[in-house]
Amino acid sequence: MRTPSFLTFSRFILGGLLVPLVLSTSGDVFAQSEELKERSQIPDKYKWNLTDMYATDEAWQADVAAIDSMIPSLKGFEGKISQSADQLVSFFKAYEDLNKRLDNAGSYASMAYDQDTRQQKYTGFKDRIMTVGMKVGEATAWFTPELVSIPDATFEKWYKEKPELAVDRQYIDDQLRTRAHTLSPAEERILALSSNLASSPASASTALRNTDIQFPSVKDENGKDVTLSEGRYQMLLESPNRDVRRDAMMGMLGTYLKFQNTAAALMSGNIAKDVFYSSSRKYHSSLEASLDNDNIDTTVYLNLIETVHKNIAPLRKYVQIRREALKLPDIHLYDFNVALIPETRIQMPYDQAVSTIEKALTPLGKDYLDPMEKGFASRWIDVYETKNKRSGAYSSGSYLSHPYMLLNYNNTLEDMFTVAHEMGHSMHTWFSAHHQPYIYSDYRIFVAEVASTFNEALLMDYLLKNEKDPSKKLYLVNQYIDNIRGTLISQVMFAEFELRMHRAAEAGEPLTSENLCKMYESTIQSYYGPDVTWDDQYAYTWIRIPHFYRNFYVYKYATSYAASQALSQRVLNNVKGARDAYIHFLSSGSSEYPLDLLRHAGVDMSKPAPVEITMKKLGELVDQMEKLLIQTGRIPAPKKG
Repeated sequence: MRTPSFLTFSRFILGGLLVPLVLSTSGDVFAQSEELKERSQIPDKYKWNLTDMYATDEAWQADVAAIDSMIPSLKGFEGKISQSADQLVSFFKAYEDLNKRLDNAGSYASMAYDQDTRQQKYTGFKDRIMTVGMKVGEATAWFTPELVSIPDATFEKWYKEKPELAVDRQYIDDQLRTRAHTLSPAEERILALSSNLASSPASASTALRNTDIQFPSVKDENGKDVTLSEGRYQMLLESPNRDVRRDAMMGMLGTYLKFQNTAAALMSGNIAKDVFYSSSRKYHSSLEASLDNDNIDTTVYLNLIETVHKNIAPLRKYVQIRREALKLPDIHLYDFNVALIPETRIQMPYDQAVSTIEKALTPLGKDYLDPMEKGFASRWIDVYETKNKRSGAYSSGSYLSHPYMLLNYNNTLEDMFTVAHEMGHSMHTWFSAHHQPYIYSDYRIFVAEVASTFNEALLMDYLLKNEKDPSKKLYLVNQYIDNIRGTLISQVMFAEFELRMHRAAEAGEPLTSENLCKMYESTIQSYYGPDVTWDDQYAYTWIRIPHFYRNFYVYKYATSYAASQALSQRVLNNVKGARDAYIHFLSSGSSEYPLDLLRHAGVDMSKPAPVEITMKKLGELVDQMEKLLIQTGRIPAPKKG
């Protein structure tokens, strides 16, 4: 059964090698003050309006109480849905009515907490809604075992007798597909009861990163003290002063190092949860269990890693060119964010970024632009970093509300790409909610990152086409390289590390801090090669990455990025029907399996070709960057012979 997950589609912003970054320092009053502002100091137009979901906290509490009271009625259907089509249809309706409201209440609690993690009231709200969600899971634990016990012939008969049941056919077929991994009602109930326990490592890790850890102050390039935060770390890593970059890295990762044993215990518990569930459902591995949810074979995951490794040469060349362009005797991971061309660093205030994005996405047409512009104008977005606000960026919301976006905007070019990225998620949510019934409105994460990185591709194309200055074009080419580096290569690197963690746990190996750090270090070095000088502190970077608490999530960034590169080129090249096919994809939710949705949109992700094409594009961009660096006199031409 579809369960409320309160998932957000997020793009966690990391330093060093971890994401596409060519950032810029700016004079933004919200981002650059010596102390982070309180939320109350931010104008309302830059804060999301959660009253669109609930007018007051009291209204939320009343709705949750009402939802709670509806749960026993779901239990009352046990033993009945297999008796008639009428009972099955009635159950679907009752479950949908409850779950719509539960999703809405869960999203509100999560977002209210994220805007200021010091607010204990909203910690209580989150705990309350998780408890209610667990009760729903317990009350419906019988459903899937009973559903899959119904013979196929009975379903065919019911579809004819009850035409309204046909809308649920894709969902029903998917449940029947995984019959072998469905347990008895009693066993399913036990797994449902375990959900609160299973979420504890992720919740504790979030509290550790966002609230409990206090970061030190470091000197910026002007000698001023700056208190480190996730957002400010990015700006310091782009400083032209190498000492500032190094001190920021040492300060941030050195702080995480102090919590290494706690973090390792949480990660070990998180991986143990994945192994427990996959084993309980009789899968061969955690990887198989996770990918089977999307009807994807494990070879897609393994081939992704293999294909990137086979085509890694452009990244190694980029490392060498970057070191030469920066005139460094050696290159460290904290040297990958600093602009190659400081004199052309681009400042991008938020309102200007919005205007640019709207122009860049015009190839998608009025039916896309109108709801997007409404979102920008109607307080769907929480823009600026404030004290104890959740780090990073995400898109969220529920079927009963509009999409919402959390940002920590710091007036950088990368921040503009983050806005485009998260708006891609939000528009995917909007189109799916407007064109699909509730049961198919929660599109799968495998396809979610297509919509976000598609927007980035159109934005980059617009910027490159409208830039004539060779130095600024070089800046943008470097940004494009780092988009591929961060969204494809780094996510594949993370995916390989995640696979290694799970395989170690499944083999009975302890996930101690020492073992995790060795594993992470060797994984990074296998991609970046010997030309990058290693700093021991970088081995602790895995502690910063919340996505590892969503098992086998990060690889979907990479597959989605490769898919979006192919689809965006179809739209930009005016391939007949490409735009309509893409809008149809956005409107399809989870009404088909992910690979089928993408095939209908115009790309086959079961083949290595999309990844190979993207890596080939990386090679072309690195060659173009080298030529521009020579043209602008920043590196010498290679000696002939």
